[in-house]
Amino acid sequence: MYPWSSAAYTQSAPLLTMPNGFDDQDKLLAEAISTARKQAFQMNHFLDKDRMLDALKCASTMLSELRTSLLSPKSYYELYMAITDELCHLELFFSEKCEKDADLYELVQYSHTIVPRLYLLITVGIVYIKRDKTLKRSILKDLVEMCRGVQHPLRGLFLRNYLLQCTRNILPDVLKTENENEGTVTDAIEFVLTNFAEMNKLWVRMQHQGHSSEKNRREKEREELKILVGTNLVRLSQLESATLDTYKRKILPGILEQVVSCRDAIAQEYLMECIIQVFPDEFHLQTLDPFLKSCAQLEAGVNAKNIIISLIDRLAAYNQRSGMTSGTDIESLIPGEVELFEVFSVQVANIVQARTDMPLEDTISLQVSLLSLAQKVYPDRVDYVDKVLGTTNQILEQLEMNNISHFLSVNQELSRLIRICIDFYNNILTIIKLNNFCPLLEKFDYISRKSLALYLVMNILEFETFIPTAEQADHVLKIIAPLIKDEENKETSNAKTTTNERLDPEEFAEEQGVVARFIHLMKSDEPDTQYKILQAARKHLGSGGPQRIKHVLPPLIFAAYQLAFKYKAIAEQDENWDKKCQKILQYCHSTIAVIAKADLPELALRLYLQGALVIGEIAYTNHETVAYDFMTQAFSLYEDEISDSKAQLAAITLIMSTFEQMSCFGEENAEPLRTNCALAAAKLLKKPDQCRGVVACAALFWSGKQNGEEMRDEKRTLDCLKKGARIASQCLDTGVQVQLYVELLNHYLFYFERGNSLITVAMLNQLIAKVNEELPNLEPSEETKQIEMHYKNTLAHIRSRIESNDAGLEVSFAGISIN
Repeated sequence: MYPWSSAAYTQSAPLLTMPNGFDDQDKLLAEAISTARKQAFQMNHFLDKDRMLDALKCASTMLSELRTSLLSPKSYYELYMAITDELCHLELFFSEKCEKDADLYELVQYSHTIVPRLYLLITVGIVYIKRDKTLKRSILKDLVEMCRGVQHPLRGLFLRNYLLQCTRNILPDVLKTENENEGTVTDAIEFVLTNFAEMNKLWVRMQHQGHSSEKNRREKEREELKILVGTNLVRLSQLESATLDTYKRKILPGILEQVVSCRDAIAQEYLMECIIQVFPDEFHLQTLDPFLKSCAQLEAGVNAKNIIISLIDRLAAYNQRSGMTSGTDIESLIPGEVELFEVFSVQVANIVQARTDMPLEDTISLQVSLLSLAQKVYPDRVDYVDKVLGTTNQILEQLEMNNISHFLSVNQELSRLIRICIDFYNNILTIIKLNNFCPLLEKFDYISRKSLALYLVMNILEFETFIPTAEQADHVLKIIAPLIKDEENKETSNAKTTTNERLDPEEFAEEQGVVARFIHLMKSDEPDTQYKILQAARKHLGSGGPQRIKHVLPPLIFAAYQLAFKYKAIAEQDENWDKKCQKILQYCHSTIAVIAKADLPELALRLYLQGALVIGEIAYTNHETVAYDFMTQAFSLYEDEISDSKAQLAAITLIMSTFEQMSCFGEENAEPLRTNCALAAAKLLKKPDQCRGVVACAALFWSGKQNGEEMRDEKRTLDCLKKGARIASQCLDTGVQVQLYVELLNHYLFYFERGNSLITVAMLNQLIAKVNEELPNLEPSEETKQIEMHYKNTLAHIRSRIESNDAGLEVSFAGISIN
């Protein structure tokens, strides 16, 4: 295996920056490999001729190239691979000659230098073991101890790696054996643990050799070599006879002792990660306490957060795999004495307490992982989630962290904690059961709270979560308070102005639109409960200022109108329905008044008119008086607050069209409303507006209702039309005048068709003649084209009536001149 490649239990390390330059390393490496190959050729030549001693001398000379200190780890590895590949030929030869030369084990020890000697000893020792299993225990112990003779970090690491690679298939892996000299899995564990401890010491020692200015280079070199040390743990995990009990008593304690005692941050962080990745999940579940306690004893430079998170993620993934394969959850797989969440919760608290140097964002990250564990492994234990939130809140309170700025990294981790809760449950009703959710939310600054509130509301809308009680509605509205009112800043008096100035108008409108949609989800099937919800919502939403209430109060009012209809529908079951309806309409009246006072007269006017229509349809006791009050409030807003001419025309037209649809008024209330509409239309500033307003009043005297019946007052209807014609004749702009005449012609035709006997064919011909006279004089323009098109369509309508012989009509179109 290539030491710098990725493996299942390690991350790939970056390539080494050559200490002496890339070209120098290439040159040194090329020379070393060239020498090694020459010696290998000679060795193979002597082996072919059965000249053992000469072959061993060549092998020793070849292996002497591994004594160099000039090569970088990467280059040294290439040399190591080239040489050890050649040793395979020597091992094969030894296997064949083992019977004849029983003293090979002693013979190879006559090499002058220790590095070649030990490589040869390992090669011969493996051959002896394969030949005679009774030698396995003693030779393995002998080899692992003799390797202590090489204390140079780089040379020692690769020597022990060679030992580990050569023995991987011959380690004893049985619990019991008839001949104790063959060894058991216990011997294999001791062998690997000893080798691991020595390799780790050599690896750590690399950090302390050389000048301090080369510290970064040494760290990179160590990162490249870490897999050599980690391979020992892989070997331990591959021992099939190593039981959970063996792991608890020997393997893990032996590894952790070495990890903690080495007091090196790089080694500790890597090896703890190795433990997590190479050993089975079942083993981790039974050894959480010792492992997590060791995390608290690691060096200050170790990122304990990543280690804990890695273990939590590993067990959470195990839970998901187990659930998918067996249809169960991890709780059924964990022995009764293992309380997974409790163990992690206690040990994480100990780690946080012991590691006073740990950054706050790392501490919060641990809480995020605990939260994730609680949700994935114990999805029904809301109390576990609440405990994590409470612990996080306590940590922040101890540090007096309040109003945490959205610019801080700890804010991001805290936001992730909140969002995980929201995304996991996807139900605001579960979220509000978390007692520590709101206190933790209060730790954020206004901008962050607003962002999280918007995230929560979007979740509510996505999953259509209804809020069925007033208490729940009140709780949710408190959580999303940053969306419905400005920040309360005690330090500066102009804080609200500053907050509003920073808002993008389109973004703000979209945000408030989301809140408006949410209002419709505060809904109960019980009418009385729904009224309480509306009252609770009104208290919160009414304090948002004019920029907000124009978005959020109208949905509240329409929800109240719907509730009134609901009471009407259950009138037979509830004898007090009419009183409740009146109460709801009073609620609407006062809410609209707030909108009107917020300098939003046009919106308030429309809502008053909508309320009048609702009251007319419900027809509860005393409804005429209340409807009249809604209409008069709309009139007051029109007269006192609306000054723009276009807005005035639109408003009075809306008032008249609303009044025309209502049938609840008697003569006492209907007459003043009709009169005021006519007077208001006649007082419009511009003549064209006056004309259109007065003509619109005609409908009030024709199809407008009094005591529930249409008036059909022919004279007053015609008076309105004639007055409109007089006003049109006063317009100086010929184009506008012709346009008004065409509109008047259509109104005259409307009432003529419906049987107003006072409107004659002569009147219609007079209007047609007037249009025919003035229309050719208009200058060509887009407006002129529209007028002509309108007029042509009107004449086409008259023609169709004449051609159909007035079938089904009360009047005859005969005599109308359209040529």
